[in-house]
Amino acid sequence: MYNEAQKRYREAGVDTEEAMKKCASIPVALHCWQGDDVTGFENSGEALSGGIQATGNYPGKARNPAELMADLDFTFSLIPGKKRLNLHAVYGVSSSPVERDRILPEHFDPWLEWAKKNNAGIDFNPTLFSHPKAADGLTLSHPDKDIRNFWIRHVNASRKISAYIGEKQGNPCLDNIWIPDGLKDIPGDRSGPRRRLMESLDEIFAKKYDSKYIADSVESKLFGIGLESYTVGSHEFYIAYAAKRGIIPLLDNGHFHPTENVSDKVSALLLFFDRLALHVTRNVHWDSDHSVRLDDAARDLAREIVFNGAERCLIGLDYFDASINRIAAWAGGARNFQKALLEALLLPQDEFKTLQDSGNYTKLLVLQEEFKILPFGDVWEEYCRREKAPGAEWFDKVTVYEQEITGKRKG
Repeated sequence: MYNEAQKRYREAGVDTEEAMKKCASIPVALHCWQGDDVTGFENSGEALSGGIQATGNYPGKARNPAELMADLDFTFSLIPGKKRLNLHAVYGVSSSPVERDRILPEHFDPWLEWAKKNNAGIDFNPTLFSHPKAADGLTLSHPDKDIRNFWIRHVNASRKISAYIGEKQGNPCLDNIWIPDGLKDIPGDRSGPRRRLMESLDEIFAKKYDSKYIADSVESKLFGIGLESYTVGSHEFYIAYAAKRGIIPLLDNGHFHPTENVSDKVSALLLFFDRLALHVTRNVHWDSDHSVRLDDAARDLAREIVFNGAERCLIGLDYFDASINRIAAWAGGARNFQKALLEALLLPQDEFKTLQDSGNYTKLLVLQEEFKILPFGDVWEEYCRREKAPGAEWFDKVTVYEQEITGKRKG
């Protein structure tokens, strides 16, 4: 079946072998927090807050580092292609609780060992939510200087950890700052919090690290639960800040209006930034973080990543669904975005461009539609086989793992 698919794509001017080779080289970072509903290991007992909400209570979530690593081992085995792991700061491994402004690189050595075993890189995020000092929805923009300083210390510690990880693994660790700061109702002062955020970030980024080890980024958001009327770190704020300070902007496609075409932003930003970071999710009416489907939004985003230079895009997944089997959500979402990337690589980009530039919009339209029904699924199955990942039977393996492992977890 693959041989026939290869022939049909060749007749259409596409090399399936080259497409699979390129797809296997594009790293996609899985997010550790899908495995335990963004709980982490700091044992603070603090409920999720700051616009963060994991809905559902599906049994079998990971309860400790060993279980989370085991679940990730299994999940990685289900996914083709090059993979990374995205860690939040609350996932450090320590024998006793550590306050967030005192986390150290050695708390993440077990993750470096895990990543080395799995031939995966690590990316990192400070955790500025679900904490008593973020209870009112403000962190780096808080009017209380002591609270701001606490979070500045936390982000400084996180950047130090990111640089440490990058040096140990031999490639840059993407360090991404997202904060929940905002207000439920109409603010009396929009400028003050943004000025405080700018000053906090300036203090944080005054510390320089070697770019061989760390890639700094900032992530915007439209709104969060309880922060519906005003977000301090808006898209405009962070794009301007990143451009002026030489930092990577990160776009989460769940952090915009549901009808906003986030994929359209990729080509615009890559004209002005060397690199762009992306968090891939699926929003349903709001930033509800559903597992990624192979839908038009995922396809459009993957196409823009591929057409504008995948090597310039740092791709991570970011969703957390506790209403379904967590490993199925992890693996299914990752596989679907891998499908979107491979599908984009199987399009005749040069021909599409030539047709557009020559004004032949009729043939462009026809070709775009005809490529939708070429036998992509047969190429995908071959890609999985070569990457030693299961094909359509992958969910059978998840069912067995649930019966033998996660289904036996209590609490």
